[in-house]
Amino acid sequence: MSVSTTRPAVAGPLDDFANAAPDRLDAEFRRLAGAVWNGGAPDAAAPAAVPDIVAALGRVDDRRKGYLAVLLGLLAEAEYPRSGPLTAAVRDGLGAYLDLVARAERGTPLTLALLYLLSHFPADRERVLAATAHLALDEEDRTRLERGLRELDPAAPDLGRCWPAPSVWKLTAEEREFDRQWIGGLTPAQIAKNWENDTRTMLGYSGAMAYWAVRNGTPPVEVPTPPPAGVPAAPAAPAGELGVDAFARYAAELRCPACSGALDFGADAVRCAACAVRYPIARGILDLSEGVSESSADAPHEATANLLAKLAEMPSMGVYYETVLRPAFLRIAGANWGGAVTPADEDGYIARRIRPVDGPVLDLACGAGRWTTVVAQTVGRDRLIGLDMGLPMLTVMRGKLPEVPAVRASALDIPFGDGTLAAVNCWNALQAFPDDAERAVAEVGRVLRPGGTFTMMTFLFDEDPVARYFQESHFFPSRPEGMLLFELPELRRWLADAGMSVVDASGPGSFAFITAVKD
Repeated sequence: MSVSTTRPAVAGPLDDFANAAPDRLDAEFRRLAGAVWNGGAPDAAAPAAVPDIVAALGRVDDRRKGYLAVLLGLLAEAEYPRSGPLTAAVRDGLGAYLDLVARAERGTPLTLALLYLLSHFPADRERVLAATAHLALDEEDRTRLERGLRELDPAAPDLGRCWPAPSVWKLTAEEREFDRQWIGGLTPAQIAKNWENDTRTMLGYSGAMAYWAVRNGTPPVEVPTPPPAGVPAAPAAPAGELGVDAFARYAAELRCPACSGALDFGADAVRCAACAVRYPIARGILDLSEGVSESSADAPHEATANLLAKLAEMPSMGVYYETVLRPAFLRIAGANWGGAVTPADEDGYIARRIRPVDGPVLDLACGAGRWTTVVAQTVGRDRLIGLDMGLPMLTVMRGKLPEVPAVRASALDIPFGDGTLAAVNCWNALQAFPDDAERAVAEVGRVLRPGGTFTMMTFLFDEDPVARYFQESHFFPSRPEGMLLFELPELRRWLADAGMSVVDASGPGSFAFITAVKD
């Protein structure tokens, strides 16, 4: 009779987890997971431990089954994109997983965990789809599962459209042609890398949703659906077209990003008196991006690095961002699957906390303007400026707030003089340039006047190692190495170094709502 080699490594933690009181489940699961897995890397004993974990599915309740299904998915994922002994060990339990899902009901935490686990077995696609057919999955769960079960077809790759679910992307013929062109310019190696990153990101979303559900014993709130295809992101020419005059009133504050010189505002153009660079104005947007040096531009990300910029060129990206991508990102980065933070909560925080002194107010990295609207209602539109690097997003913002001028420029080189701004708001944006976040915070401190407020919302890494893994497993094109979030002590240190004092740091889960005042 053979003796399991897992007895010293996993038997104790597995028994303790199986018998844990409800209030100890999380802690015992983390202990169990830590015995075989650490931040995406498996322990050497993991392949031998898998049979015991699979066997435990037959003797625990549904909530514990959900935890174990998530753990088995993590172990199957640990060798991706290759297969090895650990993947094979997890796949040996496929019959047990299919038996469980055949008796499952749609939308339960256990079902979500099983869908995450089953998404790792593309070689068994037909068996998995047959076993889940009775669930009549909603479109998003179904297309996530189908995408996980697909192998890359190098002759017809489908890239960049799987997060948060393939079904949310209702593409027009023009957008499909856009995709065809940029994908056609990739090398085979780039196609494979983008496919792997897409797969990891989709699994990260599915796994995070399942893990939250089994921990909380309840399914997440619904993901909103996008508007019908073809709906424009903003009017082609926003009402209240703004010209040079709208920016000339900020002549004392604006600076040339190339040399920091003063800008001259002529009849129809903006020019730096010191270096003679001319900057265009169109549709109420002053483009100061000429000469801006983005540190990320030098990184060797090849085709993946500028994918986000390519996608943002589509007219519909502003709409997708507001209705689909932003809520999905809050779920991943902020663990907001239960809707603990609502748009009204965010609105209220900005309205209560932003306290400008005399001078202009900047909505930094304003995107499509959802929170620029809130700032405008709080401080008035006549002193507000929006800043972002994305022209499509600024066009959407201008459509919403035609009286508010917009500047296209980098958050890492804010084109305003020292101590010229009354307040700065940067909402749900700092994590968009995480490797340079300290520099962006320093820039805010530089341009703020004494007593002016800096309000921001960003995200912290989850303290739970499994939840953190799912956060990090999002390989967005802006950072192909994986999503990078923050720790609260480092945010406090950056703010202090920038000459600001934190007066509030709050927020549930991994949300960080922060207000700081320039000293």
